[in-house]
Amino acid sequence: MLQLADMRLWSGRTDTEDGPAGERWHQRISPLHLDNPPGIAILGFASDEGVRRNKGRIGAAKGPRILRLAMANLPATFDLPLYDAGNVCVQREDLESGQSLLGARISELLDNGHFPLVLGGGHEIAFGSYQGIARWMREQHREKTLGIINFDAHLDLRIPAPKGSSGTPFYQIAEQCDINGRPFNYLCVGAADNANTPALYHRGDALGAEVIRDREINCWNLDDVQAQIRAFIHRVDFVYLTVCLDVLPAAVMPAVSAPSGRGVPLELLEILLDTVLDSNKVCLADMAEFNPYFDIEDHAARTAARLGFQMANGAARGRQPD
Repeated sequence: MLQLADMRLWSGRTDTEDGPAGERWHQRISPLHLDNPPGIAILGFASDEGVRRNKGRIGAAKGPRILRLAMANLPATFDLPLYDAGNVCVQREDLESGQSLLGARISELLDNGHFPLVLGGGHEIAFGSYQGIARWMREQHREKTLGIINFDAHLDLRIPAPKGSSGTPFYQIAEQCDINGRPFNYLCVGAADNANTPALYHRGDALGAEVIRDREINCWNLDDVQAQIRAFIHRVDFVYLTVCLDVLPAAVMPAVSAPSGRGVPLELLEILLDTVLDSNKVCLADMAEFNPYFDIEDHAARTAARLGFQMANGAARGRQPD
């Protein structure tokens, strides 16, 4: 089900004495209409059906609402228009229809020149996001290639048994790539050995996935990690950037289905995100697994909002005229 933007969520501090330079997101954002010029379009995916199927802690369906509240007071640091495109809501247990509808909505946004910033919801968001990108590329960029960069403690390459879940999206994407004769270019950054079985690593190897483990990401090895990410990006034309918030340490991000025992430090994750965003190849970014029921005084929501701020600014930088 499509849900219209609730603009009441966008409220906060107003510093009129500072003029336009003192404005915040809640002062710049407007509901998306068909004739709007291209901008950054925030779209929610209110779903935790995939998490439920994956035997995780449900609650991520409330994520898009709380993340908007946390983003409302972010400073407006770019000139690109900012829109709220509403929510795609999964009804009851019908995840597949919700993912299909999310894909249709994303394809429409991309067709109209917008940069979709999609807020989950469980990581089942990824299969819907991919459907939208695949449709857009099939219609407008048939000869181009897509790379998927997933910042995540989990590979999410489980086999649907029998249905898809928050743990299966990249296996489902690999299946679609095989059916359509497209390459499956997948890089998982931050995978935790204690959160992935050998079967998942073997499956990743068989599918040609690239993996950078969380223990490889540290301040003395960051240049090598960035080089691997840049080499991956160099081989593709577009990048789908997806961030599962459980890639962060549990102390920083407890509000997820499966908090991380180690994770990637926030300060290093931000550097790696900029490595991806600065390529100017990212066509869509999403955030997954935020579960407000397990937040502590909105600390995790503020951290997620900070990452959304970084991704929006990175997208805006890439769309500045030469």
